[in-house]
Amino acid sequence: MNDTALLQPSAEILAAQQEIIDTFNLFDDWTDRYQYIIDLGKETGDFPDALRTEGNRLHGCQSQVWLIAERKDERMYYRGTSDSSIVAGLVAVLLAVYSGRTPEDIVATPPDFVAALKLAEHLSPTRSNGLHAMIQRIKQIAVETLAKS
Repeated sequence: MNDTALLQPSAEILAAQQEIIDTFNLFDDWTDRYQYIIDLGKETGDFPDALRTEGNRLHGCQSQVWLIAERKDERMYYRGTSDSSIVAGLVAVLLAVYSGRTPEDIVATPPDFVAALKLAEHLSPTRSNGLHAMIQRIKQIAVETLAKS
């Protein structure tokens, strides 16, 4: 597919975004939200040292972030981690939205949940920039995958 601008996000990925928004809205304040993000980061699963290579490292983040992707059965599966607990949690939030989705869905879905959660307002400028760099990389991998199709 050459024109990714015509793609529309599926109900599945929109529901994943809404679920993240609904979960965050359960917390009364940002202290609890930060703790939730940190807890998510602890649950991201094992990311072996062998994958923590320069080639898998995402540049543009203050913390070290590693991200890999694999396409299986027409869907993209992302794995990632960070040396920072809060950034690892942000990785987990992004994976909850984008991993396991089709490349078309990933490309077609704007990260509306970031604004809805007011993440940019509550993260440091460097973490906010890193979050956007992670989103851009996830989408870039999906675009590259579509171009190969």
